Amino acid sequence: MSRLRAWWAARGLRFRITVVVGGVALVALVALSRLGVGLLYGTLLGAADEELRAAATAAAAQLEAGAAATDVRAPMLRVLDTAGAPVDGGPPPALGSAEIRRLAAGEGVIAGRYAELRRYLAVPVVVPDGSTRLVVAVGDIVGGAVLLARAAGAFVLGAFAVAAVVAGAAWVATRAALRPVERLRSAASSLPAGERLPVPVARDELRALAEEINDLLARRDDAVARLQAFTGDAAHELRSPVAAIRAQAEVAVAHPDPALADETLRAVVVEAERLTGLLSDLLALARADAGRRPDPRAIDLVGAVRAAIERVDGVEPALHLVAPAPAAVAAGAAEVDLVLDNLIGNARRHARSLVRIGVLPAGRWIRLVVEDDGSGIPVADRQRVFDRFVRLDPEAGGGAGLGLALVAALVRGRGGQVAAGESGEGGARIEVRWPAAS
Repeated sequence: MSRLRAWWAARGLRFRITVVVGGVALVALVALSRLGVGLLYGTLLGAADEELRAAATAAAAQLEAGAAATDVRAPMLRVLDTAGAPVDGGPPPALGSAEIRRLAAGEGVIAGRYAELRRYLAVPVVVPDGSTRLVVAVGDIVGGAVLLARAAGAFVLGAFAVAAVVAGAAWVATRAALRPVERLRSAASSLPAGERLPVPVARDELRALAEEINDLLARRDDAVARLQAFTGDAAHELRSPVAAIRAQAEVAVAHPDPALADETLRAVVVEAERLTGLLSDLLALARADAGRRPDPRAIDLVGAVRAAIERVDGVEPALHLVAPAPAAVAAGAAEVDLVLDNLIGNARRHARSLVRIGVLPAGRWIRLVVEDDGSGIPVADRQRVFDRFVRLDPEAGGGAGLGLALVAALVRGRGGQVAAGESGEGGARIEVRWPAAS
């Protein structure tokens, strides 16, 4: 069965449609042929029974009037007792006891070989001596049987012929119906970048298919453009620390000076740390884009914020946590730490003296609000700030413009939301809405 299914699945769409339509047509036509033969058979038997019943009734009337059974007997009329024995002086009928009982019950009986088929029909009558007799009328139905056989053969042949015509029509119609799809395929195979498929005028399935393909092409072009821009920005950002490390190494090789060795190595370490951080952010973004993340579990966000604050070096600016109630988010522990480190690090770079972190349960969401008292984010840049390699203040130092982009990718990957606004002190306000853990 599995091999048959595999063979069927490997057939073309036109072939499968044609076979199904032809098969259904054949089954329906054979069923109609059988119904037609049955109706014809019933009509022939009805006509024969009517004629036989009329002859048997007339003979029964004679017997009831006192006529002798031998006088009523005819080539097509017999008089029997209820057990099937002849009382008209003729030979025993070619009927069995079961057939005699059916005749006595008023049913018609067909007996004999195909070439000698006969129809029997009996009419009961009570003769003057009080006994019951069966007046049996016999009719030859060989001609009707031949007619039925020929009609059945003609019906079946006609069913196969009509089914073949229907299958051929289905093959032609399917080919005509799939021709626009073939044109779409040919157009798509030779479509240059930036171009779109022609949309049919008729509002049918082909138009919907062409529109969906065009939407897919638009998303592909957008993804390719973003990938190219991302690759270019990443290459540019990577070039700076690599160039700085190379320059420091070349200076150290060209002018070996033990007094400057320590300073040179410290500069190399700083640039290497910058390069490592950039590569880590790029790797985290690539994983977020690929959708590779662990199954969500309940993470204590208040505890995670306290741990992130403890990881921060230095005293200024001050970090203040506001958490009126416990809160657990549905996420992964590593991504929560990444989001918190990037948000707190971004706020500390731009704050003057204070960074306020709020964790607020809000129904099925957990709100994480990070505010600073710095210069803030202009209204026109509050959406753009979550793009990659965007730095509104390059002079603030640190970062490659990937922190908030990584935050947005990780939070939205869990079905959350992230938005930028203005704090009460006029600085930046980043609000994250995470799904609450059930």
